[in-house]
Amino acid sequence: MIGSWYLLVPVLLPILSGLAVCFLKPFEDTKARNRFTLCVLVLNVLAVLPVLFAKDMTLTLFTLSDTLPVFLHTDTAGKIFAAVMCFVWAAAGAYSFEYMAHEENQRRYYTFYLVTLGVLMALCFSGSIVTFYMFYEAMTLLTVPLVMHTMTKEAVAAGIKYLIYSVVGASLVLLGVFLLSPYVTTFSFAAGGVLDMEKVAGHESYVLTVAFLMLIGFGAKAGMFPLHGWLPTAHPAAPSPASAVLSGVITKAGVLGTLRLLYSFIGADFLRGTWVQTAIMSLTLFTVFMGSLLALREGVLKKRLAWSSVSQVSYILFGLSTLHPLGFAGALLHVIAHSLIKDTLFMSAGAIIEKTGKTKVSELDGIGKQMPVVMWCFTIASIGLVGIPPCLGFISKWYLAQGALSMTGVAPFFSYLAPAVLLVSALLTAAYLLPISIHGFFTGKDANGQVRVFSKCEPTYVMLIPLVLLTALMVLLGIFPQGLTNLFTTLAGTLM
Repeated sequence: MIGSWYLLVPVLLPILSGLAVCFLKPFEDTKARNRFTLCVLVLNVLAVLPVLFAKDMTLTLFTLSDTLPVFLHTDTAGKIFAAVMCFVWAAAGAYSFEYMAHEENQRRYYTFYLVTLGVLMALCFSGSIVTFYMFYEAMTLLTVPLVMHTMTKEAVAAGIKYLIYSVVGASLVLLGVFLLSPYVTTFSFAAGGVLDMEKVAGHESYVLTVAFLMLIGFGAKAGMFPLHGWLPTAHPAAPSPASAVLSGVITKAGVLGTLRLLYSFIGADFLRGTWVQTAIMSLTLFTVFMGSLLALREGVLKKRLAWSSVSQVSYILFGLSTLHPLGFAGALLHVIAHSLIKDTLFMSAGAIIEKTGKTKVSELDGIGKQMPVVMWCFTIASIGLVGIPPCLGFISKWYLAQGALSMTGVAPFFSYLAPAVLLVSALLTAAYLLPISIHGFFTGKDANGQVRVFSKCEPTYVMLIPLVLLTALMVLLGIFPQGLTNLFTTLAGTLM
């Protein structure tokens, strides 16, 4: 049995370690810094494990007023996101040691990388909308230096754009908190929402409008239209390890905010069948299609993957917006699937860039012969993102489609339009990812009719182990998904 104080361990461990990397002289040495960072990342994964299996805990950090405590609280949803985030963050951190070996300002990078992890753990364990907002804003400020790390003109512009979009989105959330304060019984998260229905009576349209603005605000971090523009700009400019966590982890902060708002603050029953549900579903489906189409047209590999993230994260937001247990389960399954898959894809792209200097899709003919392990990981992850068995992406998209077909309270055509959009997006995903692997492994002959020969340039085990681990886990969870599906459907029943 662990005490509530233990919640500080996965929060403070990476934060204090990041500050140590920044200020302590021994960490000027690259090897010492890398070993210490790896130890912290692994220890943080281990530190989160007891929280996952313990009963729900509450720890008050401080009090803003009698009715506004800032506190941490564990529940099933927060535990799921914490587990995914700390594991993927650790894998990308281990991968980064080889990629960042020739980069300047590594010390600064790992300082912000570790501190951000601690803030993310606090975000997952936030017990109220006020606590969540505080750590949400801190996460934004701490990740800007990761985007701007190279300090090129492109990177600085991307960082500024990311900051502007994030601040606009967070401002909508904060405005909503102020506007809804007279209509809630508490600012703490609770299953089913915290609206005071007696006070809401007669002001339903007002509350719905505010809820819509807050959903748009959280959608900014998740890359949902119309506040999606930062994502395809920031990902290509950031170092590949940072791109991986921006897509695989940071976007999930927006997803977690959306989940908390829909199910633990406003309440699914209040929103089901309203124009807000219809509007959010429409925006997510439009974003799914738009992101896939623009990814297909994009010739720069990392930017193609960025547009793919715009599309795929909105799969998750769509599942949440169905307000149905099957759609909810599909959304959380896709949180895990997308985090594993997209980190694998960005890390594969980073390995290609690091070892060959190639950044465009048109330059990747024969890359599978040069980097077979990397490209097999890329290919399996691509198959998973398309939604082909036995990968977890197939299971998540199956549940999303089932949730769409089972929805109630919305226009009937949505139940058929949504699976159609998801299917078209899957076909587009295959069109923009699988040809990379086909041309990478099957190159044909040169102008003289001779079989083309490519020299191998595979990265070291430092890059390969995280890649293989994420790929294997994505397949393994796709083969044995029953534990996750049972957990998520049970959680859906609790929150609805």
